[in-house]
Amino acid sequence: MAFSNLTSKAVLLYDEWIKDADPRLEGWPLMSSPFPTTFIIGTYIYFVTSLGPKLMENKKPFELRQIMAFYNFSVVILSLYMTYEFLMSGWATGYSFRCDIVDYSRSPTALRMVRTCWLYYFSKFIELLDTIFFVLRKKNSQVTFLHVFHHSIMPWTWWFGVKFAAGGLGTFHALLNCIVHVVMYTYYGICSLGPAYHKYLWWKKYMTTIQLVQFIMITVHIGQIYIMDDCPYQYPIFMFIIWLYGSMFLVLFLHFWYHAYTKGQRLPKTTRNGTSKDQ
Repeated sequence: MAFSNLTSKAVLLYDEWIKDADPRLEGWPLMSSPFPTTFIIGTYIYFVTSLGPKLMENKKPFELRQIMAFYNFSVVILSLYMTYEFLMSGWATGYSFRCDIVDYSRSPTALRMVRTCWLYYFSKFIELLDTIFFVLRKKNSQVTFLHVFHHSIMPWTWWFGVKFAAGGLGTFHALLNCIVHVVMYTYYGICSLGPAYHKYLWWKKYMTTIQLVQFIMITVHIGQIYIMDDCPYQYPIFMFIIWLYGSMFLVLFLHFWYHAYTKGQRLPKTTRNGTSKDQ
């Protein structure tokens, strides 16, 4: 009886909460509730941490260079497109880079931002292939907690971002992430072409710096909301989550930077959002 009452209260609370969702997303794929996204992420975590390694235990690693080259360069193209769309739907056409609130109108620019936010959210599912390739190639040491956490939390938190606040200052980190992914996946794409192309990767040493700058810019930009007077951004909780996420990875990258460069320890081959990636 107590459980039934608790369930009823939870359902009522969810129904009340979901009423504030953006009506423009009604009928969009995966946006009816957070449960499809949660199911996909749960399945992903189970596969890359348990089922996948067990299935591959007595098998040879898959040779996936051609598939990975196609995948990596496809992500580059997608990231370039999303960068352009984020710029044209706000960041290069009117946003102030300070207190930019969500435009809930049905103007062409506002709807363009909604579409771009949804595409960015969906792209996080595509990027789950990063980990699946690790498993299929038996690179299980690369499937770290930090790697899986990053790839899991991004689509889950972005479901709420798209559902309630598709636009405004909360999308700045997505714009930066798209720009950084253009550089990073270009690197990984060239890596996957084979040793003959590695001579073109002289700029590898700047990859960590690029990511570090990304997290500094995210943390500083989102931190403005705490010093701005009367910023009417509609969902301050999202700002706190973005600030917390940016700060966490900034600390992790500063830690990496210190040990890799200041203390002169051996650099990992590459890093992606705080995790190594061996192509």
